[in-house]
Amino acid sequence: MTFNPKALIDKNPMTGLQYSTIFICFLMNLLDGIDVSVISYTAPAIAKAWDISPQALGTVFSAGLFGMTIGALFLAPFADKIGRKSIILISGIIMGVCIYLTSYAASITELLIYRFLSGLGIGSMLASTASLTSEYTPNKTRDFWVSFVVSGYPIGAVIAGLVAAKVIPTEGWHQMFLIAGIASMFSVPLILFFLSESIDFYLRTQPQNALEKLNKILAKMNIQSLESLPIIDKIKSKLPVGQLLKTDFRKPTLQLWAALFMAFAALFFLTSWIPKLTKDAGLSEKLAIYSLAVFNIGAFFGIITQGYFSSKYGLKKTLGLILVLTGVLMASFGLFVGSDVILLVLALLGFGIQGGFVGLYALSARLYPTEFRTTGVGWAMGAGRLGGIVGPLIGGLLIGAGLGIATNFLIFAVPALLSGLITAKIDSKEIS
Repeated sequence: MTFNPKALIDKNPMTGLQYSTIFICFLMNLLDGIDVSVISYTAPAIAKAWDISPQALGTVFSAGLFGMTIGALFLAPFADKIGRKSIILISGIIMGVCIYLTSYAASITELLIYRFLSGLGIGSMLASTASLTSEYTPNKTRDFWVSFVVSGYPIGAVIAGLVAAKVIPTEGWHQMFLIAGIASMFSVPLILFFLSESIDFYLRTQPQNALEKLNKILAKMNIQSLESLPIIDKIKSKLPVGQLLKTDFRKPTLQLWAALFMAFAALFFLTSWIPKLTKDAGLSEKLAIYSLAVFNIGAFFGIITQGYFSSKYGLKKTLGLILVLTGVLMASFGLFVGSDVILLVLALLGFGIQGGFVGLYALSARLYPTEFRTTGVGWAMGAGRLGGIVGPLIGGLLIGAGLGIATNFLIFAVPALLSGLITAKIDSKEIS
């Protein structure tokens, strides 16, 4: 009888090992949220201290996103060869060290370099945690758990915002990078000692001592141990990027990439520029920092809500509707500028845009088979990150040209709407 871990995970109740895997993956995404958003919170202070333009700040935002793109495209796929846990560990080390070193940056050039390097770890981390979570959770709740894990990202951004509001006015922007770097480095022992490797990875690649390591995991999950590993065809040494564009996967892959590109462009425009735009619109520096925290609080509830409804009604339908409605709200943002409800509108935007884009992570994890799942998720995120690079850069140019918050939001409503429409049409039998 063929050993089928997916069937056993679908049939059996969740165990402590599965919950601990979910928790550590959630924590790593939380730290990702801190590390990504810290540049947005510190941007006004850096601009003031160094007297730099919005265009220059846009290149700093995009340097980090470019690093995330490279990490997702070229570092994350190695998880399909050396293991999810190994890449998560490497990513955690890169994040912690580079974010910490950013506190010592004394010029725009140094800031660009450190943001790029830290982005390598952040980009590969997100792809690997999404894949590992999808492999340890039952089919009926998988979309929820993948979304829950990625919801750590906005929670981290909220925590960073609350700390930034206290730290930056009194201790300066350098201190924020010190705190974020140290927090990331503390996660490394948790990964090393408490995170389990993928069962599918051990079965498929069969590294040294794979049977012993696999049986330890199975025992913790109350699954009968194996006497021997199944016979498999030797996998190719080349990373399976080409599989993404073969007949069965080409069309949904291209649709997914387009949807993520558009969603990331809108999202990273918002997360990069909300503090500065709201400050320019008349909010105090402290309230401007809190505005991004409010956006990310809305994001957390949006992600959890999206995960629940996607499990109930299907990913494509749920995500398409959420993203289209978000685009409509962005287009009408000018109606609320100067009113008391602007923070509520920002929370609703966070609810929609982050709920939608995180759902696309769950969609990519479901679309691809385990043989090249992390490669598929990584390249999907890489395509999205390209949009994330373009969004802040265009935002910097538009703001530098004198366009106000309402006009910028109207322009970036277009990619949000397109992302929703494309998502609803993704052509795959694996996804409802």
